Amino acid sequence: MSKRLGKGLDALITSLSIKEDDKVVEIPLAQLRANPYQPRKTFDDEAIKELAESIREHGVIQPIIVRTALRGFEIIAGERRFRASQLLGNPTIPAVVRSYSDQQVMEIALIENVQREDLNAIEVAIAYQAIMDQFSLTQEELSLKVGKSRSHIANFLRLLALPEEIKDHVSRGTLSMGHARALAGIKDDAKKKELAKLSVANGWSVRELEDAVQQPEAKGKAKPKPKSVKRDPYLEEIEETLREKFKTTVRIKPNKDKGHIELAYYGKGDLERLLEILQALA
Repeated sequence: MSKRLGKGLDALITSLSIKEDDKVVEIPLAQLRANPYQPRKTFDDEAIKELAESIREHGVIQPIIVRTALRGFEIIAGERRFRASQLLGNPTIPAVVRSYSDQQVMEIALIENVQREDLNAIEVAIAYQAIMDQFSLTQEELSLKVGKSRSHIANFLRLLALPEEIKDHVSRGTLSMGHARALAGIKDDAKKKELAKLSVANGWSVRELEDAVQQPEAKGKAKPKPKSVKRDPYLEEIEETLREKFKTTVRIKPNKDKGHIELAYYGKGDLERLLEILQALA
C-alpha cells in the first residue's frame, strides 16, 4: 500500500482482514448481491474456474466481507469467491458482516482493485470519475485517497474523452494505455479512430503510433505504417523510462555525442503538470 494513502483509507483496507474474534456466519448465496460500486466489469472465467476447483477441494478458506442491505447482503470483498461458489452450486458461503457507509464501500472497491491492478485502464478511469462525481472530490483530493499523483489521475480521466470504439480496444487490451495516451492528444476524433484502427491492424508499438500522430497527413491517402528506423536500444529504454515518469510522449533526438529531449504536452494544464515534475527534480 502506498505511503501516500490516507490514514482513514488505510484503516478501511485493514478492516477487510479477518480477525480471530470475528463472527463468521453462513449466508445463502441467494441473499447476496454484488457491490454496486464495484468498478471491475469483467472477470477472468478461467481464474474463476480454478478458484472453484480449489474451493471444491479445500472449501472457502477466507470468509467474504458483506454489509446488510435493504434485501439481503451486499458483497464488500470476495466477489470472486462468491462467483466460484455459485459455479459449484454451493448453497451458502462463510461471511463476516460489517457496517460500512456508501462512501466507504465505493472507496474500498476502487482502492482495493486499483492497488491490486485488477482493472483495465478504462475501468480505472470510470472508477476515478465515479468517485469524484459521487463525493464531489477534486483530482488532487482523489490522488491523496488512492495514493497516486494528480498527473496519474488526470491521464486516466483523459481516456474517457476518447471515442467509444477506442475505449473498447483499450478495455480488451488490443490498445495499451500508452497507445491511448498518444491518441488522447489528437483533437480530431476521425483522426483518432483512423490511427487507432491502423495501429490495431498493423500491431504498432506505442512509439510507432506516436510517430504516426506526428506525421503530416497526406490528402486522400490512408496513413501508412511509419518506417521502422533502427535505433539505439539504450535510448529506447531511456525514452520508455521518461515516458512513464512524465506520462507523456518523450523523444530523444541524438546527434553524435549530443542531442536533445522533447516532452509533448496537451494544453496549458498539462504543461503546468510537466513543469511541476521538472521543478521537483531540480
